[in-house]
Amino acid sequence: MTYAPATRVFYDADSHIMELPDFLKKYADPGLRDEIPEVSYSASIVTDEEVAVIVGQGNRHSDAHRAEQIAMGDELIARSKEIQALGAFDSADRSKALDLLGFTKQLVFATHSLRMPFSPSTRLEPRLRYGATRAHNRHMADFCKADSRMIGVAAIPLDEPDLALAELDWALAQGLGAVWVPHRPPLGDRSPGHVDFEPFWARLAEARTPFLMHVGGAPLQVSKAWGSNGRAPVKDWLGGGENVRTKDAALQHQAPEGFISMLVLDGVLDRHPNLRGAAVELGAGWVPEMLRRLDWVARTWGRNDANLQVQKRSPTQQITEQMAFTPFPLEDLGCMLDQSSADLYLFSSDYPHIEGGRDPIGKFERHLDGRTEAVKSKFYAGNFLRIAPNAA
Repeated sequence: MTYAPATRVFYDADSHIMELPDFLKKYADPGLRDEIPEVSYSASIVTDEEVAVIVGQGNRHSDAHRAEQIAMGDELIARSKEIQALGAFDSADRSKALDLLGFTKQLVFATHSLRMPFSPSTRLEPRLRYGATRAHNRHMADFCKADSRMIGVAAIPLDEPDLALAELDWALAQGLGAVWVPHRPPLGDRSPGHVDFEPFWARLAEARTPFLMHVGGAPLQVSKAWGSNGRAPVKDWLGGGENVRTKDAALQHQAPEGFISMLVLDGVLDRHPNLRGAAVELGAGWVPEMLRRLDWVARTWGRNDANLQVQKRSPTQQITEQMAFTPFPLEDLGCMLDQSSADLYLFSSDYPHIEGGRDPIGKFERHLDGRTEAVKSKFYAGNFLRIAPNAA
């Protein structure tokens, strides 16, 4: 028996690789390897000792550990977490994990290897930024190539428009099925709706391949000033102090909301109706109010803003038709549905991250209690296929 009930189709909008230290170096161009950093777990709940044991075993779990994981059966998602999880870094093991999870397909993101590609530093040389990007994308393509249930997510910083477009063409040629872009302003003080990026968005639309925003695509922590209250430092919800803390979580929606708002107000979505996108592991409770705000802004400022006057559809129409969002399992999905549209939300497991919880389907089912079969079908599968039609 699988974790996901066989009576329904489940498309998972969020899963992860737990990279080993050589994740980037192994796939980098030889001339760049000495300058590409190893993947670090220093700010993670995973310990250096755990990683060292795996590396010492030849970058693999022991046969006994793997057998224990497989024996968990339909409890795998509840008990198999982080770097110790089945398929955390081994592609063949991930296929076995998918057998036990029962998901039809899942997007596969990296976890810790995007610090160099997505760095907001203006001092980072483009050859290193995009060299590390290519190494990441090579590894993701290799990891996902043997199992069509895994949809590899490329990572492409927008900072150098020509290099970003070249990397997009390369990623599409390798069969990567989605593109993660950092949801911060591209370097050069430009909006993502700047004319320099028009070829990038047009190419994605033509390829029917979605762009994705994901936690980690912009700085996780809020300004230090917001945390300065004269009291003791606050731990994050997992007990550390380097990841998402209370105030980080409260403001986490601002960066993706700002990015999406610029795409709408600059006309990117309206000009490219076949462009699709999603915000993943960034929550979704903020979405209904964003829609109301953007519609109000478009109506009011559209009297004078030429960018808005030429648009054929309202912001709510554009976003509902072209985007989707993954709620956290603890958010009130039912409230979101009542305030907006059933077309907007996606199921996600976050496997094997601990943040995904022990029973994401069970939690979402409680929020969907009393909803029609059509609403449930959209949440678990239909909206995913609308955003990523090539996954069908």
